[in-house]
Amino acid sequence: MSLDISTIYAEQVTLNQLVQNLLYASGTVGAIFVVIGLLLIDAGTTRRKNLFNSTIEKTLGFFLGFTTYYVIGFGFWAAQYYIMVEGTLMDSIKDWWIGGAMTNSLAHRVDPAIFPGLNTFQIFVFFLAVFAGIINVLLHFSVAERMKPAAYYITCVVAAVVSSALSLVTWGSVGPLTNLGFHDFFGVGFVYMFPAGMLLVFTPMLGKRPGMMEPHPRVSAYLAPSIGLCAPGLLMIFAGLPPVILSCLFFFDPEAMAFSVTMAETSVGVALNNYALVWAGGAVTGLILAYASKNYAYTLLGPLAGYVAGASGFDVYLPWQALLLGLVAPLAAYAVYEFTLKRGIDEHKLFPLFLGSGTLGLIFLGIFKAGTPRGGYLGIEEGAYAFQHGEISLLMQLAGIVTCVGTGVVTALVLSVILKATVGLRVDDADQVDGLDKLYWDLEPDVHTHADSVPGAGSTGRPHDAPAAARTPDGLARS
Repeated sequence: MSLDISTIYAEQVTLNQLVQNLLYASGTVGAIFVVIGLLLIDAGTTRRKNLFNSTIEKTLGFFLGFTTYYVIGFGFWAAQYYIMVEGTLMDSIKDWWIGGAMTNSLAHRVDPAIFPGLNTFQIFVFFLAVFAGIINVLLHFSVAERMKPAAYYITCVVAAVVSSALSLVTWGSVGPLTNLGFHDFFGVGFVYMFPAGMLLVFTPMLGKRPGMMEPHPRVSAYLAPSIGLCAPGLLMIFAGLPPVILSCLFFFDPEAMAFSVTMAETSVGVALNNYALVWAGGAVTGLILAYASKNYAYTLLGPLAGYVAGASGFDVYLPWQALLLGLVAPLAAYAVYEFTLKRGIDEHKLFPLFLGSGTLGLIFLGIFKAGTPRGGYLGIEEGAYAFQHGEISLLMQLAGIVTCVGTGVVTALVLSVILKATVGLRVDDADQVDGLDKLYWDLEPDVHTHADSVPGAGSTGRPHDAPAAARTPDGLARS
């Protein structure tokens, strides 16, 4: 069959369009490297008897969120641009569900008067689907080894749908909260604060892992297999995120002038330098906290805390402000970490980073960048969606925090009732002790530690009433 040139819309496939397509595609690759980094960190910190199960559940949870987003999720986020031009949410979902017209059309066959830049939007489905999966990976960090697989997988599907709806409200430039003044360059609200809100419900329901916070009759200490894997995992995340930042920018004439997804004026160089400096500042303060407390965990939490705090404002900060925020952010993570530790709460990742540093960053932005113009859409000169009609404000930052965390709390409350009544929620303590690799996959670790030994069964493990091994503040044994 010959190609009918008369039906081709060349404006959809220009060299400029291709360059933008490649840029957004690189962000998708960067996001996948973030997933690899997260899996490396998990592999280094999960008890040997649960290591395969924890890794494969994260991987499958990622793809469940990823697939769910393709089926229905993108239509929620894209709806803000439909509503901007007097369309509806259902119009967007109809176009962008897995069987939708825009999802399944070749860009050069679609009149730009109907949908300009179609290739870019189609690539954005892939890009945001990866983050729907990342939300589930992050959630699993705090429910691993104690939530039943069926419960987790159901949660993954629900979380993908709800976070998609939340992204419509809180991320972009013309969604309800963002158009009013809530500023979130990187999606901190729906990617980080939302799962943290869910864990405010799930963490107390799931309880503590045996041997994590105190000695257990059969698990004298929670021993991680290879903490050293965390450092390359951390650097993998650091390396993967710069192209993701580029994918959170819109480029307009002249040539490639950059505006953030919130329509704030920015530039590629400043945004990337802000990213680099929050990591650097967080690493410096994390180093000081780690050596002062003799707790290795702050060497990892420090740079991540700086990043999470700064992510909402990479587009509007000046480099010196980003460095200052990076230096301060680990203190918020430290405060939350110590709070959870003293109360025996077995959650040492999402609470310190997201509820601690993430909240600090959103508030910091509302105070120090208040009045910065953003919102609306370039080319619209009047009305509710006029370009940069909105300004960053502390009140709207607080409203965004409450919305994102509150959505997570409500989602988990509803889910917990359903899961308890159907597939069950929590893995029994005895099964946790024996190991989920054995329970679900009939796998045994090739190395057994004294903490995995069963006293009284001819093992070399210490009796259950012997003193516990010295512990770092996160419950891991220290030699």
